[in-house]
Amino acid sequence: MNVLIIGSKGFVGSHCHRYFSGLGYNVFGCDIQFSDESNYFQFHGIEKDYGFIFKENKFDVCINAAGAANVSDSFANPEKDFALNVSLVFSLLNAIKNYNPDCKLVNLSSAAVYGNPSELPIKETAHLRPLSPYGYHKMLSEKLLIEYHHLFGLKTCSLRVFSAYGPGLRKQLFWDLYLKMKLSSNLVLSGTGTESRDFIYIDDLVSAIHRIVNSAFFCGESINVSSGVETKISEAVKIFAHYLRNEASIKFDGLTRLGDPKNWKADVNDLTNMGFHPNYTINDGIRNTVDWLVNTTSS
Repeated sequence: MNVLIIGSKGFVGSHCHRYFSGLGYNVFGCDIQFSDESNYFQFHGIEKDYGFIFKENKFDVCINAAGAANVSDSFANPEKDFALNVSLVFSLLNAIKNYNPDCKLVNLSSAAVYGNPSELPIKETAHLRPLSPYGYHKMLSEKLLIEYHHLFGLKTCSLRVFSAYGPGLRKQLFWDLYLKMKLSSNLVLSGTGTESRDFIYIDDLVSAIHRIVNSAFFCGESINVSSGVETKISEAVKIFAHYLRNEASIKFDGLTRLGDPKNWKADVNDLTNMGFHPNYTINDGIRNTVDWLVNTTSS
């Protein structure tokens, strides 16, 4: 099976590349970084034309793990966020439609499309109420996949990924927490600590993507991808400090950041029905993440 991964040098994309390569698939990468590896396509800048890739090669699956993933920056630079999360998807869909219409497209969306849900766990049928340009743009990308399935017959599927984490992620909660703990023994974090997230460890995420590639209908549907376990931020921070053996004083400022939801827990029945079950608990994943952080920053 030929698999193309857009954003293959990023956090999720690089893990996907290793995972699918390890299964014996013929994996191609695509990103903006230079690489002399075989089966790799490099692009320059935000505007991308994927036509020549699909014209010269035929793929069974394309996984789009590219795009922006920064809520606060989407407020400061909405045009850039739109280009990376909507225009890029539009270009990709057109290239597949024109040159490789049998290729399955898996597009990584986000739980940000839900905003603050009215009830937990969040089902895929819940009303979409994004809180940020990032969330709105991910919602628009989902609508594009629906459009291209219904009007042009493309095989498309959107993955509403919740809070992915693990080795290689150099941003967000655990990365920021680690850097702050290195600098001070008295930390003040944003929020109240009672906010919750549904974390999914990166190895579980790529395993879930594999299940979806083999089992989804690819009729423009959206699928929640997470562990189905709700964890308070204060608890995640406590677990992180425990494995780091850090006894810093940690307080929360009680402020809500623009675009941040309060509580998330995914209904993952659709994913479970495909045979997916997470292999990593929050403790397992954070322990592995801490090990990576310590080894990475000390080398």
